[in-house]
Amino acid sequence: MKFVDEAFIDIGAGDGGNGCVSFRHEKYKEFGGPNGGDGGRGGHVFAVADPNLNTLVDFRYSRRHEAKRGEHGMGSDMFGAAGTDITLKMPVGTIITDAETGEVLYELLNPGEVITIAKGGDGGFGNMRFKSAINRAPRQKTPGWPGEKKNLKLELKVLADVGLLGMPNAGKSTFITAVSNARPKIADYPFTTLHPNLGVVRVGPEQSFVVADIPGLIAGASEGAGLGHQFLRHLQRTRLLLHIVDMAPFDDAVDPVAQAKAIVNELKKYDQKLYNKPRWLVLNKLDMVPTEEREARVTDFVKRFKWKGPVFQISALTREGCEPLIHAIFRHVQSEQRIENEPVEVDPRFAGDAPA
Repeated sequence: MKFVDEAFIDIGAGDGGNGCVSFRHEKYKEFGGPNGGDGGRGGHVFAVADPNLNTLVDFRYSRRHEAKRGEHGMGSDMFGAAGTDITLKMPVGTIITDAETGEVLYELLNPGEVITIAKGGDGGFGNMRFKSAINRAPRQKTPGWPGEKKNLKLELKVLADVGLLGMPNAGKSTFITAVSNARPKIADYPFTTLHPNLGVVRVGPEQSFVVADIPGLIAGASEGAGLGHQFLRHLQRTRLLLHIVDMAPFDDAVDPVAQAKAIVNELKKYDQKLYNKPRWLVLNKLDMVPTEEREARVTDFVKRFKWKGPVFQISALTREGCEPLIHAIFRHVQSEQRIENEPVEVDPRFAGDAPA
């Protein structure tokens, strides 16, 4: 299935039903009072985060979504029935934005989370609502309120713990295949990956994390060159970035250091927050480098790249060095999750005002 991470939809909640003007007409009751009922509420539009979905493709072919309006009030004290609600299933990680103003309205971050994206209109009042001691036969009624109408932009940012970053053909797809259950397309030419892939890496019993592989970046990506810039948004929610570098390029004239610097520059141009995320250097395809040359080549790369962070040497094809890397990633992700879940310390002087 083609990966679709953006869609535009029009939604409309149901209008409220109108109130009714009616009077009781019964035998032997000379002065029948007002008995016009209220109109029913219009249907709401809900959005639910469905963990079984991973694209927005359904909304490409079904753009208009409207809830039913409420029924009108009737005589004999009968209120109108509420309109039927509708629920739109969206992938976890969907951002819902007002298409006209660009304002972010909602974010679906938790599986099963339900939000109201358009509220149905309230029903109008029937004349029985206006009965009083001085107004025994009211003929007033109110129309139902209109439901909310919105033009929305849906944008999907996949939820992954680790994001893979690198040039085309750096071995990102081979790496995610080697360590996870993902099976992306792999070939000996660049731009094999055309859409993001998610893989679950199982470290041990009840120990796992999610890796996201996006199309490779090239110089000028922040200005729109290549494919990777379209999917950099998917790395914004990750806890760690792995910068994968091809240490054995096909063309001897290609300098891996220059390529790595170009990736970092594009990352910085695209989003400063993304640039500031924890980033590890993963030197790949070392199985293609003679054993006696590996140490010198790695040392030269790190020195010229002026890298001070963690460095891992792997071969995704042979899985050499992958096990220590995924264990280190799991420990980092676990520590980040622990920090996020720590309770916020509250000053005891204001503890009584803190929300439960």
